[in-house]
Amino acid sequence: MPLNIFQDLGGLPRIILTEPTGSSAEVLLYGGQIVSWKNEQRQELLFKSSKANWKQPKSIRGGISVCFPQQFGNMGSLDQQGFVRNRLWSLDRDPSPLPPSDNHSSVDLILKSTREDLKIWPRSFELRLRITLSAGKLVLVPRVRNTDNKPLSFTLALCNYLSVSDISEVRIEGLETLDYLDNLVNRSRFTEQADAITFDGEVERVYLRTPSKIAIIDHEKKRTYEMKKSGMADAVVWNPWERKAKAMYDMGDEDYQSMICLSCAAIENPVALKPGEEWKAYQEISTVSSSYCSGQLDPRRVIHGFH
Repeated sequence: MPLNIFQDLGGLPRIILTEPTGSSAEVLLYGGQIVSWKNEQRQELLFKSSKANWKQPKSIRGGISVCFPQQFGNMGSLDQQGFVRNRLWSLDRDPSPLPPSDNHSSVDLILKSTREDLKIWPRSFELRLRITLSAGKLVLVPRVRNTDNKPLSFTLALCNYLSVSDISEVRIEGLETLDYLDNLVNRSRFTEQADAITFDGEVERVYLRTPSKIAIIDHEKKRTYEMKKSGMADAVVWNPWERKAKAMYDMGDEDYQSMICLSCAAIENPVALKPGEEWKAYQEISTVSSSYCSGQLDPRRVIHGFH
């Protein structure tokens, strides 16, 4: 399908993806960020803060964004979530082939390191992102190529802010029995003991060696988000809860109640590329009925490396 490109309120391009059943997605070239994903009933599936800042150079709180070259890292003066969320991406004019279809639409974005970027992170790279929309499904394929003459090491996350009815009525299945790093306790390591993750306070955890499928079940909306991934072994679960939400300049006081951020990530073991090498990952989010049984998400029985 042809791309629909419009100007956003700040005069920057936004790309509208549509498909025959009526679902849509909006992608900003600034940050390479997906700021909307609506189903066939025009219901918004992604969360956006009521106080989101839509002006550069700040990124928008919500949607789906790429954190690169670090997520919770310690690379000197770099933002903890990297800098590509605050850069203007371009349309990739030389994307990898994609079979033509009338049942989906896609866009290929690219970001190349600039002289200014090299001043804060002296590594040359090309970061590509393919976004594909089809009925009930949104797929992201990030690729990183080392265009430097020395090794490249990085961590990366796809931060997915999902819209939910009430965070107290949400549970996440597929991460039980796994080890996690708790960012609220100096990244101390624990093992998940609960049968499913539920929420009654602030959470910021990096779950390690996660399965290829994770389910976010919203009882009140009778909706389940099913997340499939490969190439990203970790998963970050975050909700700021009431006290921290009130302290955040770009978060409404009550916004925490209607969102969950679940990121697919490569954090524990940074990706290492030799000069000229490329890394590729895959993330797919789909929505299914909440009658969905997630027993198959038991990490002891799930085969890693979904394709």
